[in-house]
Amino acid sequence: MFEKVEGFILRSQDYGETHKIVTMLTPTMGKIGAIARGAKKTKSRMAAITQPFIHGSFLIQPGNSLATIQQGEVLTSFRKIREDIFKTAYTSYIAELTDKLIDQKKYNPFIYQQLIHTVELINEDRDAEILTLIYEWKMYKEAGFAPVVTHCVSCGNRQDLKAFSIANGGMLCRNCLHIDENKIAIPEKVAKLMALFAWVEVDRIGNISVKPENKLILQRIMDQYYEEYGGYYLKSKRFLKQMDLLNDKF
Repeated sequence: MFEKVEGFILRSQDYGETHKIVTMLTPTMGKIGAIARGAKKTKSRMAAITQPFIHGSFLIQPGNSLATIQQGEVLTSFRKIREDIFKTAYTSYIAELTDKLIDQKKYNPFIYQQLIHTVELINEDRDAEILTLIYEWKMYKEAGFAPVVTHCVSCGNRQDLKAFSIANGGMLCRNCLHIDENKIAIPEKVAKLMALFAWVEVDRIGNISVKPENKLILQRIMDQYYEEYGGYYLKSKRFLKQMDLLNDKF
């Protein structure tokens, strides 16, 4: 029995001399693995539809472990991303983060839509760094370790949020700053951005403008938080940091 599914290619790897195995996120079947026979052949029609970051429509035959891709068509190739090393770095990180944090065959259409919208906006030259931060928030929530950002993680106070505690997993108000000597002090603007990122959908962000110094604070918090609670090493994160350092020099 064959099924037609929409999907986004998160990862592609060679299998044998002529085949590829892809990992894709779909809105109807969750994350699945599929083999594309002959996809490594130069003239294969499978070659174009099994590249990372392809958003396509696929005809597959489900299997116990791997599905088999019978045919497919590209819906969006995201060419601008492929032609820009910085956009590629951010999209690679988003794809790997999704692959690591989503369980096989786990079904969540919302996360799929957030992924597609995020990549679309990066392709449209929107702020890739901010889009990535917002998407990270969605993925942390999906994986079950989202930080507490709308109120004090210690006492529940929603006012005077002054710092973020990695150890306690969330914001601290003025009265609770003493519980973590390694807290990260944050301006009021950053506290509001963190609360916004927690609930806003990617396609509703508009053009959010964030000062470079506030981006650095947000990135520091997200990086340290993931290192504490994420549990998976991400190769693309290291590459992304190298790209950011290179970008800062120009």
